[in-house]
Amino acid sequence: MRWGIIGLPRAGKTTVFNALTGAGLPTGEHGARPVEVHTATVDVPDARLEALNNLLRPKKLTHAKVTYADIGGLRADAGREGLPGPLLNQLTQMDGFVHVARDFEDANLPHPAGSVDAARDVAAMEAEFLLNDLLSVERRLERAREERRKGARDKAILDREIELFEKVLGTLSEEKPLRGIAYQAEEERVLSGFGLLSRKPLLVVLNIAEGELAGEAPTSLLGALAVLGQGGPAGETKATSKVGELGLGAQRMALQGKLEMEIAQLPPEQAADFLAEFGLPETGRARIIRTSYDLLRLITFFTFNEDEGRAWALRRGGTALEAAGTIHSDLERGFIRAEVIDWQGLCELGGLAAARAAGKLRLEGKTYPISDGELVTIRFHV
Repeated sequence: MRWGIIGLPRAGKTTVFNALTGAGLPTGEHGARPVEVHTATVDVPDARLEALNNLLRPKKLTHAKVTYADIGGLRADAGREGLPGPLLNQLTQMDGFVHVARDFEDANLPHPAGSVDAARDVAAMEAEFLLNDLLSVERRLERAREERRKGARDKAILDREIELFEKVLGTLSEEKPLRGIAYQAEEERVLSGFGLLSRKPLLVVLNIAEGELAGEAPTSLLGALAVLGQGGPAGETKATSKVGELGLGAQRMALQGKLEMEIAQLPPEQAADFLAEFGLPETGRARIIRTSYDLLRLITFFTFNEDEGRAWALRRGGTALEAAGTIHSDLERGFIRAEVIDWQGLCELGGLAAARAAGKLRLEGKTYPISDGELVTIRFHV
């Protein structure tokens, strides 16, 4: 899972990157950067995995991973020629985008546009992605029509492609993003090869000032910290309402970027004590990762043996056979059955031996849809 952190200059992209990864990259640079990318891969926090680890005690524990890329070089005036090739190459590799929109004042760091307006900045970035996709689809549609005239490929296949790209072009011409639109499986296959930016899930993060939420300044540090993690499943607040509804495939949340960066750079024990002292349920990083899973429609399943306990990401609705393939191609090829149990039920029973004795370990076939939080053991033969 790769997420690109994007935004206009001086929005706080690198601050949020540091908050998510614990990196210490310098922040606060002035002006637009050339295309520059910093990446880091971090563990996905999961209390369920830790609980299973404490119960089953494998020799090694492996969390699911997420990679963040701090992508510099975006601006709101790329023009009709579209985004630069090196930048576009980076953007198309991402599974989704974290768009950092500035919602704080700083006289020492003036906004490039002269004023702070998160809704304007979000709309400007969306417009760039829509324009890029529009140009890409126009070119592909022209090529497909030319191929059809020359008889270069199967006429029926080209007719279907032309129909699809005409439909996509119609959506983009109405200045609507492609994310959240349902396509047939074959259409998904065709579109997946084009890296259309407005198809990718989007998380808008409003970077707000420390001690400030929804325009209300708490009177103490405790008040400032207490707002972290509030506001519904994606951190919905008065601040996030500034950018309006984003449509399907997109969510929004507010984040005190500078404070979260400072928390992320503490040793784990100190960070945990800090959160506990102020009654914070979780970090901003945990909220963003959870929302990222939701936007990509992913769930987590677990595997445990005496050597390793591990968390895996799987698409929502994924089958036992797909889970086997996620672990290793040999397991998918030689799949016989999947032995499954919910993580919480296993913990309540006290372990695999007790669960097996109680008849709570279920044997499921290839088409069984894996549920979030299930421990899965694949029986296979190759």
